[in-house]
Amino acid sequence: MSDTAVSPARVPHPVVYTILYIPFGALSGFVSVALTFLASANGLSVADTSLLNGANLLTSWLKWTWAPMIDVTLSPKTWYVFATACSAAGVFAMAALPLNQGTLPLLLVIIATASLINSIVGMSIEAIMAITTSTEEQGRVSAWFQAGNLGGAAFGGALGLLLLEEMPKPWMAGAVMGGAFMACCAALQFVPNVQSHKPAGGVTGATMTVIRDVWAMLKTRPGALSALLCILPIGTGAAQGVLAQAEVAAYWHAGATEVGLVQGLFAGFVTTAGCFAGGWLCDRFHPRTVYAGIGLGLALIAIAMGLSPATVTMYVVWNMIYSFGVGLAYAGFTAVVLNAIGSGSAATKYSFFASLSNFPIWWLGLLLGRTADAMLGAGVAAVAAKLASDTAPAVAATPAVPANAFDIWLSGVLHAVHATPGAVTMLYTEAFFGVIGVGLFVLVVSTIGRSERSAGPRTPQPDRPCDSAPPAFRIVAIRNSGGGLSRRDPQDTRAVERGVHGPA
Repeated sequence: MSDTAVSPARVPHPVVYTILYIPFGALSGFVSVALTFLASANGLSVADTSLLNGANLLTSWLKWTWAPMIDVTLSPKTWYVFATACSAAGVFAMAALPLNQGTLPLLLVIIATASLINSIVGMSIEAIMAITTSTEEQGRVSAWFQAGNLGGAAFGGALGLLLLEEMPKPWMAGAVMGGAFMACCAALQFVPNVQSHKPAGGVTGATMTVIRDVWAMLKTRPGALSALLCILPIGTGAAQGVLAQAEVAAYWHAGATEVGLVQGLFAGFVTTAGCFAGGWLCDRFHPRTVYAGIGLGLALIAIAMGLSPATVTMYVVWNMIYSFGVGLAYAGFTAVVLNAIGSGSAATKYSFFASLSNFPIWWLGLLLGRTADAMLGAGVAAVAAKLASDTAPAVAATPAVPANAFDIWLSGVLHAVHATPGAVTMLYTEAFFGVIGVGLFVLVVSTIGRSERSAGPRTPQPDRPCDSAPPAFRIVAIRNSGGGLSRRDPQDTRAVERGVHGPA
């Protein structure tokens, strides 16, 4: 970005990022809650309905490929206005298109295209935020930032569903949503003007500088561990989209009112509270430690929801707890990224980590939808019973063989799977991958720690700049004899000398 230091007077209160980020979250909420529920209610299968979220997330794990464009061409503010206007047009098109099996392919194209452009909304804010946020403010800014994302998703889901059901024509709902998106542009007046990279060599030279910045970041310990943490299925919150589907919610006897409550505006307040709690934790402990712990907590929440009675009350209560955990996870993710990226090429670096983290959300969300669809109701149990009856004569004619411990265990597992409803199996599946992800991360960190301790103390490195950041942003190497999840890593790059920044 520009080498011009940001005056403390121009550092905005983080609530500005909340407002600016609402269109990004609201578009996603409109798809994952409003369109998802109506698609399921209109007769689309759980698997087909999951494609809506899949299309919404498809470009999210590829956006690092076009993120350099934000760093090297127009200013972040200009990109924000352009992307917000296109996102408003996209939500209008989604609402205007009739929702049925015949229009599903076209709707998926519209969602994927709108999601691609909507990603630029986030990139432009992230580029500004990385320049204006000091190390001490990372947790606080992360909380406000993700409050806009998750609060916006709740706003888009609840308001979108309400408008689609109550307005005389569906396109009117899209028009209202689009107008709300454009109103958020007014908050741009409170953020500083940040210019794009303009080094010698034009756009090509600027792009190569961005690529070098990203590669240099990934060669550091914070950059590599943060990338690993993002690519693992930890703290994804992928079950939220599946829980919003009418057939899945029906397992708990929940209808449109309950889905709108737990996936909409009320959930927005809960996730926002989770964001601030997550930011508070990241200000007191290392963000990567917090994020891994939150991922394990979300897995336990999914298990507990699966074990609870299938009642409307349990559906509402556990969805609220799950939403709070998702808020924790998203704030933790942002703090992890801000802790690793520095300030140069911020849009590309943040998008790189966001793409990594969106990939498990994408594939796990599709897997959970397939799991719920395949196991929903008594379908699998009926198939299993039929198979058992078909093979009974053959089994009776076979001489009895004493069962060993493995046979007994396997029989019990298969019986439990056949008897488990699809919605519960879906929750257990998410929990399984979450626990595996946290375990792998802890294993890698422990291995690195043992390797560093066995290698003995290393020669301290001189101070060096983090990336192409302004001179005011300097690195002081902080030594740490341990290799675990400490508050400051040996190569943590942004610990001191933020002299140009005062408190927001």
